[in-house]
Amino acid sequence: MSADDFNRHTDLKMLLHHIYEFQKGVRRLVLCTICPTCARLMAERLQARRIDYLVQPVTADKVNLYFGHRACLDAVRMFVHKPLNELSAEEDFMLGVMLGYDLPMQCERYCTRKRRPLPAVGAGG
Repeated sequence: MSADDFNRHTDLKMLLHHIYEFQKGVRRLVLCTICPTCARLMAERLQARRIDYLVQPVTADKVNLYFGHRACLDAVRMFVHKPLNELSAEEDFMLGVMLGYDLPMQCERYCTRKRRPLPAVGAGG
């Protein structure tokens, strides 16, 4: 088994676990960055289970695969149409909350991204 095969196998096992968590109600939305081949295999599994999904290209050898509740995917379609590292602080916060990331950590991340250096106060001011 090559390193690529091993990584694909590991990705698929992880994704199957995410499907299980979604079906049990633990997650409402899942995001995985995987190779296009894995995304095609996962899309087949998601279709067979009638789970909505969305695939967005990242690079030639990576895609973002979102799956979960249709309303969550509709929201993702409305504001995620650029690389994730280019999301605004508000978009990044929304996506993190939708994915179920730790809320206090998301709040700290948002505040850190929004902080601007305060202008220098002049003498006598």
